[in-house]
Amino acid sequence: MKFTQFLKTKGAMGSIFMGIFYAVAMLGIFLPGYTAIPGNIDRLPIAIVNDDKGEYGAMIAEQLKGNLPFQEINMDVTNSEALKKLEKNDLALVVHIPKTFSTDMQNGDVSSSIDFTVNEASATVGSSTMTSVVTEINNQLSTQFSQQTAQGILMNFNVPEDQAAEMAKIIESSYVGNLVTINDIPDGMHNNMLPMFLTMAGYVGAMIAALQLVASFKESRGKASKKRLFLYVQITALLIAVLSSLAAMGIVYLVNQPSGDLFLSMLGQQVLVYMVAFNFTAMFVFLIGEGGMILNIPVLLMQTLANGATISRDMMYPPYEWMSYSSPMYYSVQAYMANLYGSISASPFMWGLAAVGLGAMLINMLVVAFVHKPVPVVNEEMKNEITNEAKNVKNTAEVIA
Repeated sequence: MKFTQFLKTKGAMGSIFMGIFYAVAMLGIFLPGYTAIPGNIDRLPIAIVNDDKGEYGAMIAEQLKGNLPFQEINMDVTNSEALKKLEKNDLALVVHIPKTFSTDMQNGDVSSSIDFTVNEASATVGSSTMTSVVTEINNQLSTQFSQQTAQGILMNFNVPEDQAAEMAKIIESSYVGNLVTINDIPDGMHNNMLPMFLTMAGYVGAMIAALQLVASFKESRGKASKKRLFLYVQITALLIAVLSSLAAMGIVYLVNQPSGDLFLSMLGQQVLVYMVAFNFTAMFVFLIGEGGMILNIPVLLMQTLANGATISRDMMYPPYEWMSYSSPMYYSVQAYMANLYGSISASPFMWGLAAVGLGAMLINMLVVAFVHKPVPVVNEEMKNEITNEAKNVKNTAEVIA
């Protein structure tokens, strides 16, 4: 065989195609998607709550509104309402100016400072960016208030030395910003990325299983009805879901050591993730066979950006945002984030995940029912009888000959 003939084989042609296709799909999806960092940072919604009735509070609120690089700044909300939205990740930052801020600044009392609250149980880029923004704001406000305090104090030049030293301290610490974090995530990137890694482990395993189990479904046609074979496929997928989820939880508890109270809820979610991902990826395989994996790859790559682990939905470009609403990975990541580190219920995300799974299973049932042609079922007894009859005919023919 010549090399040119080898290149024309099915395996070689398929490998060449997949090599080019994967490179184009991955870079064509990842690179444009990640240009949202830091390009779309300004899309993150924040709230500025000014409870101060003095001049300082109003001045700071207006300065922040005019200078912060965010398109959506909500100023018509109470602090409690803003913090509830922050817990749900409907806001990325809450700035709270307390009632006594102006009075405290005028009196040189720094016990009442501005609170900048960030939710760590959110997209990595969002929480880290807000922390950097708060640091920069505090540096600017500290300089501003130190200068204003100095101007007020230096108007009284003839003061004793001890009082001058006390005034210098006031100037130095005239403003101290207070960075508050809610839903703290334990130190370590393995904790921060755990929701995404768990989801990816279940999704990729289910995608591979979808290709193999659908192939078994097609190979077994004629040995049982389509309904029975479809049921066998689902039961097998469920068995794999349970076993793989137990293995996954074993590693998670060895490395990340989450609370033991979360074991059953995490195990149940991982099983659900697997089953939803299986039916979601099986749609393409049931419909067009092995070629369905060509569609599954870009869909998987899209979801790695659209799952909300790194980039929040507010920052996503439209195609990725649209994908997040039907993405098993988005609902799974958000549910894990809420369950492991958040202070809100994971139920809405779990229901969203279940809805995607039921929709995918319904589509698979319709494809099997109406696209796959019926094949006569031959049981083992009938098959043996036909085989024996064929042998008898053959033997008779030999004897006659």
